[in-house]
Amino acid sequence: MAAGAGAAHRAGALKQQNKPHKGRKQRGGAQRRAGGRVPAKTLSRRRRDLSKPDRRHQALQLRRQRKEAVLAEKRNLGSKDGPPHLVVVVPLHAGVVTHHALRLLQSDESALVHKNERAEGFVLLCPRLKQRWRFVTAPVGNLHAVLDLAKVADTLLFVLDPLDGWDSAGDYCLSCLFAQGLPSYALAVHGVTDLPQKKQTDAKKKLGKAIEKRFPEAKLFPLNTEQESLLLLRHLAAQKQRHLAFRDRRAYLLAQEAEFMPSHDSDLVGTLKVSGFVRGRTLNVNSLVHIVGHGDFQMSQVDAPPDPFSLNPRVAKGQQRKGQDMEIQVGWKAAGSLNQFIKVLMKADPRRQESLQSEVIPDPMEGEQTWPTEEELKEAEESLKERRKVVKVPKGTSNYQAAWIVEDGEDGSEEEEEEDNMEDEDLMEEVGESSEEEELVEEECETMTVAESARDDLYDETLDEDEEQMLEKYKQERLDQMFPDEVDTPRNLPARVRFQKYRGLKSFRTSPWDPKENLPRDYARIFQFQDFSRTRKHVLRQIEKEETEGAAVGWYVTLHICSVPISVMESFRQGLPLVLFSLLPHEQKMSVLNFVVRRHLGNNETVKAKEELIFHCGFRRFRASPLYSQHSSADKHKLERFLRPDAALVVTVYAPITFPSASVLLFKQRSNGMHDLIATGFLLSVDPDRIIIKRLVLSGHPFKIFSKTAVVRYMFFNREDVLWFKPVELRTKWGRRGHITEPLGTHGHMKCHFDGQLKSQDTVLLNLYKRIFPKWTYDPHVPEPVPWVRNEQQLPVQEVEME
Repeated sequence: MAAGAGAAHRAGALKQQNKPHKGRKQRGGAQRRAGGRVPAKTLSRRRRDLSKPDRRHQALQLRRQRKEAVLAEKRNLGSKDGPPHLVVVVPLHAGVVTHHALRLLQSDESALVHKNERAEGFVLLCPRLKQRWRFVTAPVGNLHAVLDLAKVADTLLFVLDPLDGWDSAGDYCLSCLFAQGLPSYALAVHGVTDLPQKKQTDAKKKLGKAIEKRFPEAKLFPLNTEQESLLLLRHLAAQKQRHLAFRDRRAYLLAQEAEFMPSHDSDLVGTLKVSGFVRGRTLNVNSLVHIVGHGDFQMSQVDAPPDPFSLNPRVAKGQQRKGQDMEIQVGWKAAGSLNQFIKVLMKADPRRQESLQSEVIPDPMEGEQTWPTEEELKEAEESLKERRKVVKVPKGTSNYQAAWIVEDGEDGSEEEEEEDNMEDEDLMEEVGESSEEEELVEEECETMTVAESARDDLYDETLDEDEEQMLEKYKQERLDQMFPDEVDTPRNLPARVRFQKYRGLKSFRTSPWDPKENLPRDYARIFQFQDFSRTRKHVLRQIEKEETEGAAVGWYVTLHICSVPISVMESFRQGLPLVLFSLLPHEQKMSVLNFVVRRHLGNNETVKAKEELIFHCGFRRFRASPLYSQHSSADKHKLERFLRPDAALVVTVYAPITFPSASVLLFKQRSNGMHDLIATGFLLSVDPDRIIIKRLVLSGHPFKIFSKTAVVRYMFFNREDVLWFKPVELRTKWGRRGHITEPLGTHGHMKCHFDGQLKSQDTVLLNLYKRIFPKWTYDPHVPEPVPWVRNEQQLPVQEVEME
């Protein structure tokens, strides 16, 4: 004990360790120790070098700059230096009469009104407010015209009905406008004072509730007196402008006047002179211009006529900017005689002008070798001899099969269409048993209802054809939902011949697939970027930094557009809007575009892949037959046979290049000419290397089960097919994996081994894959839709008692 008491104490492993006190850091100590040296990583981050007061001051300056930019945009729009404030009046109800509402806007005594004879609209000049507006009434029932005007409008003025607000056609119009992208908008109601005094309050409450759902932040302006119209004008001038990405990067113009001059060769094609105010960006004469609904064209000249709607009638200095030595004396009477004061701004330079070439002209000799050597000629003769021997071999041998596949593998779209038709026939075989019962049900339905129309026979003839087509597509869609991608193996044709273009994959996600393998001939006509996102950033950055020469925003100009068909002028004479957009570099070239879309909630019609649809992509409008595929981040994407209502899909078509971002609307044309909104979305990418894989599933049923081994039948019907597809992996609907071990007999039975016990009610599946390409069905000319039928109701139907 004494010896132990004299020993020194040592701390154990569980002794508490307190954190040492580090002391107070000295300010700027790290900077003094660095001696002025700055690390390389912080050179690009200037914010770290600023002190706290400097950072506050920088943030304040940025806020002021943004605020000043917004105020400058408000002041420039509609002023003497900017374009007139373009207001598109959209009636949302059949009972709305826009003439009375527009008269109130013209009631200011100090304002000057210029009416347009060819279209419903006018230009309003208010020297007191120092503002000028151009009001354009959208053609009632013409969906394309409403969407085209909304693409260039500064403000949309929705005119509501005092009782109902909007009807079914107005709601459909709003759905399309919201999907395309709304600019600034305002809501007005006309005719509330015409209602009885007791109903006015109830009508206002009902409108307020309806507006809260569709326009949660909007304010409803009554439009019944001159004072209320003046308040609406002040609101339109002061509200913040909402930007649309696809038009902010391009110059655009709504035609005020147009003149067609036929060429010497033909009266159907000539030069179109379009006059209007430049908006968006500076317009260069060497760039291409797109006339919405008609195609891409070149410009030969840009003129500068006097501004016919100047706020200062004596001197118009709005175009004396950016070094342009121009001061035009013009009076109100002389504004009509434009030929006396026209001055040429720019003429096209053939060396710098953009080309209209939209497709690559493929060279049939590209990739050909030089004259072969003697050794190559001997090898070719030997291979020809071997091929001749192969032809003499009877059917059933592997050599003959391989030679047969090589010969038929050269075919293109015709074989694809035949395969698709055969698949449709296979799918319809399962449906054929129940077709008689469904025909009886249809006959009963026809006898139970009798329409009161005088032309029932003609109506039934067209209805029967449409109903049969819709019924077939509906059956195929239901079959695809219940048995996705499953196809019956044909009995009159060997499976190795029927599915010769398909291949098996170990894993759909990880197995490699070369995107340049077996490309169709249409891929030789398109343009492809090495890195599309990099090209897009470069083009947009170049637009933001460089100042292009040409007509500045707000100038009143006349564009000379070459080789324009006379149909463009005819549509303008009919009162339809003429809208022009300048194109960015490469946007006239054809490529493969991919859109992400979702099914519109108000449409449940069956839409099959490769069915022709109408596209509204940004400022373009065209027709094409798209493919649908799953929206995923993998390198391969499974084809969807129908446009699914419950998921976002990717739509792939051949179309001109468009730089994102841009909205897209998909319409389908009915047999009566009306257009239905099918889906909405946005432009995803321009990528021809997107791999769309079509999957086929062959199914078989277990006949005998021995633990993990089973005999499967009904997948194939001959021994050679079993040997041909032996390397492909099998799976079951209940999650088992397996492979074919050997064929049994000559009727297609096969012995299979799985990774677990197989159930008798399970189904054995074999997956085959093939890459699919879109069809070249691009058409820039879209037919005009049949006008909407306001408050459309079905024919009255009378019930007839069955005997």
